[in-house]
Amino acid sequence: MDQHHDPHDMARGIADRLLEHQFQCWFYGDSIGFEGLIAASDLLGDPTYRSFSHGFFRAWATRRQPYQPDDNTAPGHVMCAVVGETGDAVLRAGVIDLAKHLLARRKIDGVSVTFEDTLRSLREPYGDVRMTSEEAVLLGDPGAGIYLDCMHFDPPFFAHLSELGAGTEWADAAVREILGYRSLLLDPETGLYCHFWLEKTGRVYTRGWGRGQGWALLGLLDVVAHLRTDAAGRSDVAEEALRLARRMVDYQLADGNWHALVHEPRSGPEASTAAFMATAFYRGIAIGVFDPREFREAADKAYAAMIGNLDADGNLMGVTAAVYSALVEEHYWYVPTNQIVPWGQGPALTAMAARKNVLQLDD
Repeated sequence: MDQHHDPHDMARGIADRLLEHQFQCWFYGDSIGFEGLIAASDLLGDPTYRSFSHGFFRAWATRRQPYQPDDNTAPGHVMCAVVGETGDAVLRAGVIDLAKHLLARRKIDGVSVTFEDTLRSLREPYGDVRMTSEEAVLLGDPGAGIYLDCMHFDPPFFAHLSELGAGTEWADAAVREILGYRSLLLDPETGLYCHFWLEKTGRVYTRGWGRGQGWALLGLLDVVAHLRTDAAGRSDVAEEALRLARRMVDYQLADGNWHALVHEPRSGPEASTAAFMATAFYRGIAIGVFDPREFREAADKAYAAMIGNLDADGNLMGVTAAVYSALVEEHYWYVPTNQIVPWGQGPALTAMAARKNVLQLDD
């Protein structure tokens, strides 16, 4: 897409394609997808996308039980934003009910178990990739696991609930959970988060998944943004966001993009990471966590890369399909690309909104 294309037309194209997505209650990517729709209404001054989201959330709230295994992927943070804007009492009751359900799940080192049976996510690897006999046996019965994506789900949701006056215990839960992921998933060699951890083996798998670093960094920043400045642990979360952002700048390519596994050139290009990082870098600048003198250039490069990855119809090209997960790192090299999905369209819109906020600060 022409970088000089009218930004309103560009945002509308991206949002309209996102609106065509058949959202479910709930699935991975819904959190950033609905956040993107809300951002589109703000960018365009058009209530259509916000109204669609509110209606979808309200319909869910009236039939939210029995809870489903993927309800941990519900866009709780975004639903809290709608509650704050509208005062919708039915939706407020729904999100508090959901948060209590999520908080009650089994914990490991303070972090909620994502899957009691990770067969819901683990799969045979994409590509002509062979597993060892030990990996094949483990794939048959992998047990419970904790996944990086969830840094974008529960902790920002809990932090936002605390901001809505649901109780200070939600702020404590947000900090405890988000920092718990660091203890379980951070790889000290690369300074990046691994995709998942299995209880059965007690180890992590797959370092440096690009979109996963986006889930992590946005989760960290959103917790900071919605906690009181004097909240216990807030400064620790901000410091971790800064550390991870610096590592991602280290791995940024000359064209502003990142590899699918950001430390591994053989994993090939992947486009959603630039949209996630543009959102994160601009958002971190706007809330005062990142110094613009250090991050503005990287933010602008990521944003320019994102614009270059858009086609004339507002599709963010080069985005991988749902990765799920695999025990073999090479799986991530071969995930199909050019998927028009919420985790591509959504962060493209949030990046535009975050950039607009920073440009307003410049003025």
